[in-house]
Amino acid sequence: MLIYNTTFQVDDEVHDNFLIWIKECYIPEVQGHGTLKSPRICKILSHRDEGNAYSLQWEVDNSGLLHRWHMEQGAKLNEELTRVFADKVIGFPTLMEVVE
Repeated sequence: MLIYNTTFQVDDEVHDNFLIWIKECYIPEVQGHGTLKSPRICKILSHRDEGNAYSLQWEVDNSGLLHRWHMEQGAKLNEELTRVFADKVIGFPTLMEVVE
């Protein structure tokens, strides 16, 4: 099993709207596709004063399924994120393998 993680750096001025969007739009849309499972949002604790950081994690069976999801849905959702939040939210993905 793999964990697909996206870390989002979120400016203070869009923080509340980002959380609403991620919970009410993004996660339900991804779940509807059926490839990524068990979403988990974590707030990243930091000593920085400006902005907030979040980790959104999904379980996925293999990298082939993840690639298919990205081609069918992920790229469009990334475009929507940019359209809605511009440079106020920046995300970067990480793929991890569960070892234990």
